[in-house]
Amino acid sequence: MSKDIKILIVEDDENLRFLVVHRLKNEGYQVLEEGDGLAAVQTISTEKPDIVLLDWMLPGKEGSEVCEEVRKQGFEGLIIMMTAKAQDVDKIDAYQFGASDYVTKPFNMDVLVAMLESKVKFLLHADRSEIHRFGNMEHHPNIHTLFRDGKKIELTILENRILLYFLRNPNQVISREDLMLEVWGYNSDVNTRTLDMHIVRLRKKIEANADNPQLLQTVRGVGYRFNAG
Repeated sequence: MSKDIKILIVEDDENLRFLVVHRLKNEGYQVLEEGDGLAAVQTISTEKPDIVLLDWMLPGKEGSEVCEEVRKQGFEGLIIMMTAKAQDVDKIDAYQFGASDYVTKPFNMDVLVAMLESKVKFLLHADRSEIHRFGNMEHHPNIHTLFRDGKKIELTILENRILLYFLRNPNQVISREDLMLEVWGYNSDVNTRTLDMHIVRLRKKIEANADNPQLLQTVRGVGYRFNAG
């Protein structure tokens, strides 16, 4: 796979930035780096990287503001937020400022590299076409969108991940633990109530009647099952 991909790392912790830059260069990526939000906005507009790894907490301008600003300027590359707390992911969704995905710190370098590999495949068009159809709906995971009878329904990053996991594992009972690991990551400090809250929100988007779910059903004492029909 050609690695003609430019990645910008925006991280104010010099040690972490050095480690990430070093590893990604070894993986064959073109790598740029910045240590604060103001410089990041400038570099993104001049260099137009394919992927931005953007820290949530930054001097100069916070990650969310950087993200929002470059999106307004028309930047269409992938922006992956790096956040120290899994709870911040909820805020990432709440801001709706245009992040493509996120990774929680401390992350394992292999996990980060694997995530980037899958993003690069998407950038190179290999799996842009992943579409799941169920009932009167179509899920396009790469653009975080659900179409119901052709009408567009936006999904948050987390709803997108949850739905995709169910669609890839249809008719299987999925434990809450497995789902949380898949959606929030291996060092997650999220509790089951947070997960359940996202399930409730997702049901409102996919069920004909969210109070009597036919697709995304609770399996008492275990977790959930997605009825693919």
